[in-house]
This record gives sequence, structure tokens and C-alpha cells, in this order.
Amino acid sequence: MNNNTVIGVDLGGTNVRSGLVNGQEIEKIDSRRISSSGSGDQVITEIIQSITTVINNTVKSIGIGVPGILDTKKGIIYDVQNIPSWKEVHLKAILEDHFSIPVILNNDANCFAAGEWYYGKGKGYQHVAGLILGTGVAAGLVCNNHLYEGRNCGAGEFGMLPYLEHNYEFYCSGNYFTHFHHISGEEAFNRAQAGDQQALQIFHEYGIHLSNVVKAVLYTIDPQIIILGGSVSKAFPLFKASLWHHLQDFPYKPVVQHIVIEDSVRENIAILGAAALYFNQPL
Repeated sequence: MNNNTVIGVDLGGTNVRSGLVNGQEIEKIDSRRISSSGSGDQVITEIIQSITTVINNTVKSIGIGVPGILDTKKGIIYDVQNIPSWKEVHLKAILEDHFSIPVILNNDANCFAAGEWYYGKGKGYQHVAGLILGTGVAAGLVCNNHLYEGRNCGAGEFGMLPYLEHNYEFYCSGNYFTHFHHISGEEAFNRAQAGDQQALQIFHEYGIHLSNVVKAVLYTIDPQIIILGGSVSKAFPLFKASLWHHLQDFPYKPVVQHIVIEDSVRENIAILGAAALYFNQPL
């Protein structure tokens, strides 16, 4: 195991979290709100302040996970959810100039997959799909022990595939609960936990829809393990049986027999995933 010390940064639309990662553990975390509606320079300053709080002279690299469109090779971010001022930000160059160490950027789904592969339930597998179920649906992919992002960092966008009247994201993200049942996912979860039959049925139906996303992953990627992340994955026990039941008609029986489907349990996986970008670099 490589014990280089790296920093992982989880950049969201409203917060930034930076962690000093040594080996398999996070030694220090800084979490703060960012001025989402402020200027681009203001947000950059806040990110630098967060990183400065945790950095030391042993750090080899800074990895950053971003919920937006970016050029991973050049380190340019073209759009970030909820930060209107960020139209084209050369974040890699800016941070490398400030800290004088390598900076690596990728999208949040790819960071999730990398984090699970290096620090979580994906350890020991060569082919991993990290499927995020939150406000959207997207996957990060590890193929042959290397993070696969595609030509434009767009690989794994299973949520955008057409499905029924809309797409998979419409039926399998957290918005499913409000779109179809006029209830928040959190309220549905709490009711189901209390034994409410209607809420339990909602999660049963959700598992049916999710099984079709999983089938799309199996057809196209054929991973060894699929790890579920995002807010909806916390309810995995409520839709696990339905998901597995509706996978049984998959035509390639050995694929279903061998696939492992788990939910993510590693705390601060977004920070760890950003840090893991360092270990994914070409030799």
C-alpha cells in the first residue's frame, strides 16, 4: 500500500470539504460553505483557504471532485451546479501555481468509484461500477484496474439513457419520490422504517426501476461489483429484495450469479475518492 500523503477535496454547489489523507485514513478535515452566488475568484479563494487549513509539507498531490463538466487533462472546469460564475475555470493551473504541487480533477461520480476501489468495498476488484443515486443518477467506472472516464469525461452517465416516458434519472434518482408519490425520499424512508405499507410499496417499485439501470450496467460494462452511493442508497435494505428479484430475468445467468451489489458505508468517501485520483495516475 502506498502511504503517500495526499489531499482530497469534495467541491459541491454550496460547500467545500478538504481532507488530509494518509494511507487509508483521513487525518484532518476542513468543511466550509462557499459563496455560491459570488464571483468566481471569491469561490477560488475559499477553496484555497480550505486546502490551506489541512495541507502540510508531506503532501504529494491535491485531488478534487467536481459536480460538473470538465476537461480532466487540462484541469478546466466548464460548469458547476449552483455556482453560476464558474463558466470556464482553469482550476488545476490556479491551484498548482498557488501550492506548487500537482493537482488532479475529475467529476464526483468518477471520484466515488475511485474512492470505493481504493478505500472501500471495491478493494481487490479489477472492474468496479460506483452508481450514485442522489439528485441524479450517474456512475463512475473502474475497468482493468484503471478509472475509465471516456474521451470527454462522460462515461457512466446511465441516468441519461431513455427509459419509459423519460430517462433512468427521472425514475431512479431521489426525485422519483416527489415526481410520482408527492413525498420526499426522507419522509418515505422514515415511514417505511416504521412499517408503513404504502411507503414500503414505494421502495419496492423503486427497486424494480433500479433493476433496469443495473441491467444497463451489466450489458455494457459487466463489472465484478456495483457499489451504490448517494442519498437514496441509504435505503438499500428497503429495495434490495425487489432489485434482486427483478434481475433474475437477465438473459446471461452467470452474470447475475457472479455480480456483487453493495451499498457504500465508508465515511467521507467523496474526500477519499478525490484523494484516490493520485493513485490512478499513469506510471
